[in-house]
Amino acid sequence: METTLKFGKNGLNVNLSDDLKVSVISKAPMPILNDPVKAVETALSNPIECDSLDKLAGPNKTACILICDITRPVPNNLILPSLLKNLIHNGLKPQNITILIATGLHRPNEGPEMQELIGNDWVLKTVNVVNHFARNDHEHVSIGTTSRNTPIKLDRRFVEADLKIVTGLVEPHLMAGWSGGRKVIAPGIAHRDTITSFHSSRYMEHPKCALCILDGNPLHEDQVEIVHMLGGALAVNVVLDDERRPTFFNFGNILASHYKAIDFAKKYTIVPIAKKFNTVVTSAAGYPLDKTYYQTVKGMVGALDILKPGGNLIIASECSEGLGSPEYAIAQQKLLNLGSEGFIDTVQKQKFAEIDEWQTQMLVKPMRLGKVHLYTDSLSQEDLVLTGVNITPSVEKAIEQSVRETMDTEVAIIPEGPYVVPSFSTNH
Repeated sequence: METTLKFGKNGLNVNLSDDLKVSVISKAPMPILNDPVKAVETALSNPIECDSLDKLAGPNKTACILICDITRPVPNNLILPSLLKNLIHNGLKPQNITILIATGLHRPNEGPEMQELIGNDWVLKTVNVVNHFARNDHEHVSIGTTSRNTPIKLDRRFVEADLKIVTGLVEPHLMAGWSGGRKVIAPGIAHRDTITSFHSSRYMEHPKCALCILDGNPLHEDQVEIVHMLGGALAVNVVLDDERRPTFFNFGNILASHYKAIDFAKKYTIVPIAKKFNTVVTSAAGYPLDKTYYQTVKGMVGALDILKPGGNLIIASECSEGLGSPEYAIAQQKLLNLGSEGFIDTVQKQKFAEIDEWQTQMLVKPMRLGKVHLYTDSLSQEDLVLTGVNITPSVEKAIEQSVRETMDTEVAIIPEGPYVVPSFSTNH
């Protein structure tokens, strides 16, 4: 049989022997919105646990709208025009509206990439669109500390805005449980001190700091505290299918609307599976998430619940922009020098995480459980070494090798990588 993994912009075809017993793990069919623009407008007209935009925009003079960076396929071209026209129609002046790209500690999105991200020339010409820079001290303001004594400094453009709105994609997240909503604020527009606190070992090693878990998740709980410290915010949420088509929009109170979006998304993204496999094949969800090896780790972690101990995890990722940041390369070199347990011992002693080393810490999880094999066509030889995992010339060869080694012909395929979460359940 032949299947296609999400890989870059065009996908990767994988030919599988007829001798294999293949289980393809995908989302259940989702309800595609026939008129997504109208769906956005309907969502904006039906706010969840907040006033309507005409009441909110009237007394307020300034607005700051957060959007995710280029690594998230949020349909800004559908959301932003309707949202902005609504705000402007209800009295906000365009020059008093800022769209702030929530980069966290990622690089800025500029030039053609910003145009791709926004997806609408009118938006770019009408309001101010800027990047968040987590290292610029003067652009942040302290709003206090959480109950876990985490210092919270956020981009002052959002903190000081009268109307605070976030937009985001609701999907499983390997640390915060679910992306979108409160996560767009922190770490999205947080100062580096806040981000590196959030990514320290006291969060990352916590068993509840994991995929699809909110209850008892210390990262999520701190993010909710931050929303309350800000006095609240609003959100436009979207859920996409495996072809990046919108299936759901809502708008309202940032927490209430986010939880409703999660309730919708989890019906499709969490897939109960009754067995574990010696051979699991997955992806990094294709473009734009698989632009770097840094983001590829999410696909590895997403598949772990159905991988047998000692089994083979095979992942395909284009990595068109290389390994990731220079700081991530340093963290990967530290992993190679110290080994998995030595690396974990080191990071557990740090109050603040080094920038981007948290993704190396996440990489240790699949490395502890089994053997990781990467197929990519874009990394340099130097970067291939720094991945810390096995490199395979093709997904097919890695599968053949795994089946031969384990003498097990059952293979699980997860074409959409981290956007689908297979959940081992004997009740299925």
